[in-house]
Amino acid sequence: MELPQILQAVVDNFKKIPGIGEKTALRHALFLTNWDGIDLSSFGESLEKMGSLRKCLECGIFCDEDICKLCSSPSRSEIKTICVVESIADFMAIEKGGGYFGLFHVLGGTLNPLMGIGPSELNLESLVERVKAKKIENIILALNPSVEGDATCAYIKNILPNGANVERIGFGIPIGGSLEYLDSLTITKAIENRRPL
Repeated sequence: MELPQILQAVVDNFKKIPGIGEKTALRHALFLTNWDGIDLSSFGESLEKMGSLRKCLECGIFCDEDICKLCSSPSRSEIKTICVVESIADFMAIEKGGGYFGLFHVLGGTLNPLMGIGPSELNLESLVERVKAKKIENIILALNPSVEGDATCAYIKNILPNGANVERIGFGIPIGGSLEYLDSLTITKAIENRRPL
């Protein structure tokens, strides 16, 4: 069945979102047909305003001002620690955990020469500037355990000023996980990241 052009356009736009295929996109579009004009206008306006969404000039997370609340917080700055992440989603996951209280820095990806992503495409220069300007003592690299993540970590360690304490987050067995069901790489990382009791 051929959809009306207006509905097909909505389906096509939903399909651009990662993880949403043809069926899910159609389901979402059909769901929106039950909304009244006011709700649709409000939804459309909120999507349109995303084009003017701002990022913090220091760390790169979304905010309403030039500098986000975390970067402008004296209690966060006093800790002298920056946690470096690949994406804003990674920042949100760590912040939601509630166990980290320092500053953040969003790279916007990892080094990947095959995809044309080199150092100039990432938020690396500003990281070095922040470490120097704020006299950061500890840098936590919270990048995913992949070839690209490993290469990016090695690159960052080389470009940071001497004397900075650079650490990488541990990887391994999830809480409640069972060894027999884990892949060999996860088990290897868990053994590499062991610590004394």
